[in-house]
Amino acid sequence: MMHVARFLLAGLLLLAAAPAWCQRFGYVDTDYILGKMPEYGQAQAELAKLTDTWQKEIGAQKLDIDKMYRTYQAEEVVLTEAMKKKRQDEILLKEKELKDYEAKQFGYEGQLFKKRIELNKPAQDKIFDAIEKVAKAKKLDMVFDRNGDLTLLYASPTHDYTEYVMEELGLAKPTQNQPGKKGPVKTVAPPKTPATAATGKKADASADPAFETDSGTPDTAPAATRRGTKAAKTTSDGKP
Repeated sequence: MMHVARFLLAGLLLLAAAPAWCQRFGYVDTDYILGKMPEYGQAQAELAKLTDTWQKEIGAQKLDIDKMYRTYQAEEVVLTEAMKKKRQDEILLKEKELKDYEAKQFGYEGQLFKKRIELNKPAQDKIFDAIEKVAKAKKLDMVFDRNGDLTLLYASPTHDYTEYVMEELGLAKPTQNQPGKKGPVKTVAPPKTPATAATGKKADASADPAFETDSGTPDTAPAATRRGTKAAKTTSDGKP
């Protein structure tokens, strides 16, 4: 009875999973696409400029604190206890202000975090719109981001729709998915077999001294033929 129950449970699980097998899916590389978008590059440049400005302000505050501490050390021996306590409190206050400023600019949900979301959102929205259009055109049920939280241990390149999204954004490579150039077609003309003057029939190729072999090198004419040719030439010129 237990075996029958397990068999039925396995069958139900297979039936439940069957619809997923029929689903079409694909994935895209959003980091790669963002790197090709001009607006994203401009956003990164602006973020870098803001980061540099804030870091310089933090550096200036650190120099002020360091100067205050060195002055305190130099004058400590002549200060009263009350004056020491006042100087120490001033230094501690400056250090706290510095930490608060660092957290405000670079901490979690700080100014840099908020500015990154603000500047990157237009480019990301364009990508999502393009992905939606490609998914509908290719009749995909699911589209994954290979750089997202979902870890892809393996994915066939046939499911990679990154270039389709880039094409939708006008960023596709000019040579992507284009047929290769065909090389020149080489043809070899068959050798012509000369006909004899007397009979009009085709002569034996091996007997023709001008016949070219497949390697393009003419056969060497027999010695007798060469002598006959020379004699005929001498007679026609009238010279011995």
